Amino acid sequence: MDLLLKSTKWMLPVMLVSLCSGCGYLFGDDGVFRDKSQDYKKSREVPALQVPEGDDSSSLGEMYPVPPITDNLLLAGDFEVPRPSPLVAGAQDEQVRIQTLGEESWALINAAPGQVWPQVRAFLSVSQIPLARVDANAGLLESAWVNLEGESMASRFRFRIEQGVQRGTSELHVLQMSQAGDVDNWPVSSADAAQESEMLRALAQYIANSADSTPVSMMADQAISTVGKISMQEGPDNDIYIRLSLPYDRAWASVGRAIEESNFEITDRDRSAGKYYVRFLGTDSEDEGGWFDWMLGGDEDPLVDQIFVVSVDTLDAQDVAIRIKQQAAADGADLPLMEKRDEQALLTLLKGNID
Repeated sequence: MDLLLKSTKWMLPVMLVSLCSGCGYLFGDDGVFRDKSQDYKKSREVPALQVPEGDDSSSLGEMYPVPPITDNLLLAGDFEVPRPSPLVAGAQDEQVRIQTLGEESWALINAAPGQVWPQVRAFLSVSQIPLARVDANAGLLESAWVNLEGESMASRFRFRIEQGVQRGTSELHVLQMSQAGDVDNWPVSSADAAQESEMLRALAQYIANSADSTPVSMMADQAISTVGKISMQEGPDNDIYIRLSLPYDRAWASVGRAIEESNFEITDRDRSAGKYYVRFLGTDSEDEGGWFDWMLGGDEDPLVDQIFVVSVDTLDAQDVAIRIKQQAAADGADLPLMEKRDEQALLTLLKGNID
């Protein structure tokens, strides 16, 4: 026993010395556990993979593409270090929302398309709905024919995932087809609106419930994701406006919701002229106030209770321009002049709430 203890007593320092001498191997500049955060600077640029002539190369692409910059405007006035846009978008508060416009409904999801894609596939697997066609590049999944309980004929569904208006959001559309008539071509609208609505709501609920454990499909994310459908632009006359890539009817409705979410009160509207008449209520929270005070460059809001005109003008079939201008007082009284910096601040506030 004494011999064993003595041996152990001498072995311990030897082990410690050995471990310490190995620290360089583990934690040194060239160690296994070294800081690798700067390793990307040593990466070599290699030529793109070439495929034989005649073969399809559409599936090849950048693994980590750098998105283009869409908002490159600088605030008017003296230069200041730019701050991030405020997180005021209404969609940030809810993971999934069902949106409806006329007879069309879709799910607005606060996640990138690459996260939504595997969730839709998981839902179909759990629901035992077989897939007949999958196209990640187009964001499409089409089911095989299924017999739903209580229905006299089989149905199939098309699920379409699109980039949302805001970056990092997605839209999910469902289209239903009944096994009657022309079954070779998908219809423009669902043959059974009730089935479409039920499927959309079930899928939206599943995505909301599984939001905390969401995998990512890199292929779908690269194919579907973009920088969003909204950006700040500067016109040829140096006027500032929001460019929104939505059909006019939906853009008009989205701007109306955004106005109410952005501390404005709608006093009147003219749909034929594309104008909202609004009164700015100011900020009502400490966080919003701190951001907006910085934008306006002061501690008080000089624009509170002023009337503005928010216009929605068509640029082309899929794009509109959103502008905000100060309206003159009805009694001819002088109003505090809205500077270009203030105009940019109000447009940024609206932009964050459009979905």
